Amino acid sequence: MDNVLVQESGTIGRNFIPGDYLPAGRDEYYLRHEQNPRPAASWRHLRADELEQLVKNGNTADNWDDILVTGDFDPVLIKNSDFFGLVRIGRLRDVILEHHDLQLPVGISNSFIVACDIGDDVAIHDVRYLAHFIIGDRCILANIDEMHTTNHAKFGNGILKDGEPEEVRIWLDLMNETGCRKVMPFDGMIPADAYLWAKYRDDKPLLARFQQMTQERFDSRRGYYGTVGDQCVIKNSRILKDVQVGAHCYIKGANKIKNLTIHSSPAEPSQIGEGVELVNGIIGYGCHIFYGCKAVRFILGNNSNLKYGARLINSFLGDNSTISCCEVLNNLIFPAHEQHHNNSFLIASVVLGQSNMAAGATIGSNHNSRANDNEIQAGRGFWPGLCTSVKHSCRFASFVLLAKGDYPAELDIPLPFALLNNNVAQDRLEVMPAYWWLFNMYALARNSWKFQHRDKRIHKVQNIEFDPLAPDSVEEILHARRLLERWTGRAALVRDGQSSEDRSDEELVNLGRKLLTGPAEALRGLEILGEGMEKSSRKVLILKAAGAYRAYGQMLLYYAVKNLIDYLSAHAEADFAALQNALQGTRLRDWVNVGGQLMPAGEVDRLRADVAAGRLARWEDIHQRYDDLWSEYPRQKQQHAFAVLAELHGGDGLSREQWLEALAQAVQIQEYICDQVYLSRKKDYDNPFRQATFRHAEEMTAAIGTVDDNDFVKQVRQETEQFRQLAAAMSQRG
Repeated sequence: MDNVLVQESGTIGRNFIPGDYLPAGRDEYYLRHEQNPRPAASWRHLRADELEQLVKNGNTADNWDDILVTGDFDPVLIKNSDFFGLVRIGRLRDVILEHHDLQLPVGISNSFIVACDIGDDVAIHDVRYLAHFIIGDRCILANIDEMHTTNHAKFGNGILKDGEPEEVRIWLDLMNETGCRKVMPFDGMIPADAYLWAKYRDDKPLLARFQQMTQERFDSRRGYYGTVGDQCVIKNSRILKDVQVGAHCYIKGANKIKNLTIHSSPAEPSQIGEGVELVNGIIGYGCHIFYGCKAVRFILGNNSNLKYGARLINSFLGDNSTISCCEVLNNLIFPAHEQHHNNSFLIASVVLGQSNMAAGATIGSNHNSRANDNEIQAGRGFWPGLCTSVKHSCRFASFVLLAKGDYPAELDIPLPFALLNNNVAQDRLEVMPAYWWLFNMYALARNSWKFQHRDKRIHKVQNIEFDPLAPDSVEEILHARRLLERWTGRAALVRDGQSSEDRSDEELVNLGRKLLTGPAEALRGLEILGEGMEKSSRKVLILKAAGAYRAYGQMLLYYAVKNLIDYLSAHAEADFAALQNALQGTRLRDWVNVGGQLMPAGEVDRLRADVAAGRLARWEDIHQRYDDLWSEYPRQKQQHAFAVLAELHGGDGLSREQWLEALAQAVQIQEYICDQVYLSRKKDYDNPFRQATFRHAEEMTAAIGTVDDNDFVKQVRQETEQFRQLAAAMSQRG
C-alpha cells in the first residue's frame, strides 16, 4: 500500500467531503456555510484592480474566482501567499493587532491557505499550511507549521462519523487500566456523567442509553470545519489538527494539538503554552496548560490546570484542579484536586474531590498481584503524605490522611478524618480517627473556605459540595462511631479474659459505648484493634479511641445545628415547632457523591431508571435533573441534620430544651474550633526549627508576620462571633 499518494494537479482544496458522503444537490462546502454565520450576500468576487495587486504582491491561486472578499478589502495587505479552493476573506484594514506586546499588521503573508473562511481584521503570517478552518475576527495566527481539519474530524468527542468502523471510536479508560469502566468522552461531559457511566457497569440498559445519547448528541455527517473563535492568538506552534478553539484563547509554542475542543471565552479565556502535546481531549473554560505537558484521551474540567511536564492520560480531571510535574493515568478525579510535585503518580483511581497528592506519592502501584490491575476509591479530602506508596485495591473514607510510608497491603479505611501510619518498627498499622478535628483544625476549617475561594468558574455545570461536614462524611462518622464501640467492647472482653465470640453485635456495641463515654480509667490497658482494614495478619491499632469518639460526637452536633440554623435563617417566620414539623422524618442513610454533588442513593437509582426508560432522553435532561436535585439538596441536608441531632438525643424528635442545649453546645464547639484554628497554626510560629532560619524574631515577623496577623485566623474569629450572635437569636424564637 502506498504511503504517499500521487493526486492530479488542481485537487488541493477540492472534494473535501468524499462523494459517497455528499448529499444529493449539495457541494463540499454546505456544512461550512452552516457553520459560518456571515450572510452569503456579504461576499463578493475580486475586482480586476484587486486581482492585479494580489498578483503583483507575489500571491497565487489555483482559481482566482474562488477567492471571495467583503466590501472593505485592501489587497495590499496580502503578500507572498498561495490560495486553493474556496477562500473567503473578511475585512482587511491597514491597522495593527497587538497582544502581550506582540504587534503584527492585519493581513496575510507567507502563508499557504486551503478552503478557509477568514474573519475581519485578521493577521495571518508565516502559516505554512492552513486548511479547512473558519477563523473568527481579530485573530492572530503567526509562525505555524500545520493547521488543518479532516472531513471526519470529531473534535475530541467519542463518536463515529458516517462510514467509520467501531474500532476508531475514542474511549476513556477511567478508574481501571483494563478498560472495564470505559466511557465515551463528549463536549459537555462533567464528572457526574463520567461517574455514573463508569461506576454502574452492571446497569446494562443505562450504559446502552449513555452510548446512544452520546452518539446522537453530535452530527455524524462528514465535512465540518475546524474553528477559531474571535480574538484568538495562535503563534509559534507546530501542528494543530481537527480542533475547535473558543474565543480569546491563547496558544503559544505548542508542539501538537490534535482532535480537541478547547473552550474559551472573554470572561474565562483558556491558555496553552510551550511544548505541550494534547491529543483526543476536551478542555474546559478558563484552563491553563503549560511547559511540556502531555495529555492523551482526557477531559479537563473548567478552571483547571496542567503545568510543568504533567502527563494526563485516559483521565478526567474535574473542575478547579491543578496537576504539575507528575503522571496521572486512568483516573476519574472529582473537582478541587491538587497534585503539584514531581516523582508522583496516580493510577487507576476514583478520587472524590478536595484532594491533595504530596511529592513522591505513588498511588496505585500494581506490583502486589499477578492479576489484572484493579483500582482505588478515595473519599473527599484524600491526602497521602510525602513519598507514600499505596497499592491496588484500596478504599478510603472522607478526609483520610496517610503519613509517609510504604503501605504494603490493600487497605479499607472506613474511619473519616483519620490519620494512618505504617509503623514498621512494631509491624502494625496505626489509625487515629478524627485526627483532623483533634490536631489539625486549621487545615480542616480552612478546607471549605479554600475550595470555594478558588472556584473561579462562571460556567458552573458541575454542582459541588465543599463543606467537609456533609451527609456523606456524617454518615461515615456515624458508622465509624459504631465501629469504635464494637471494637472497644471486644477489646474490653479480651482484657478481662473473656471471649467475645458468643456476644452479639449489640452487646459489644453497648459495652463499648459505655466505656467510650465513661471515665478514662475504664479504658486503661485496652488494646483496641480495627477489623477488616488491612489485607494482612498484623495488628491494626486504633489510637486515641475515646478522644476520637468524643470528637466525632462534636462534629455530628456541630453539623446538625449549623444546618438547622440555616433553615431558621431562611424561614424568618419559623419557630422551633415549625422547624421540627418541617424536618422531622426518617434519616436518609445512603448518599452518593456524583461528581462532587451529593445525592440520596434513591435519587441516583431513580435517575438511572429514568435514563434507561428514555424519560431522560438527552444529556441536557440529565444535567437538568442534577440541577433539580441540587435545588432540593439544602432541604434534604437539613432534614438529615435534624435526624442526626435527634438520634444523638436518643429519639426521633427533639424537645425545645434539647434544642436550646444543642445550640449552647454548638457555640462551645465553634469556640473550640476558633481556639484550635489558632493553636494549630501557632505551632508553626513556635516551632524552634522553623525559627532557626531567621536571624532573630524581628526578621521572622517581618518575613511571615505573626499568627495574629493570619487572615484566616482573623476570619474564623469573626465567624465565631457571628455564630454566637446567630445562635443567641435562634434561642429566642418560640
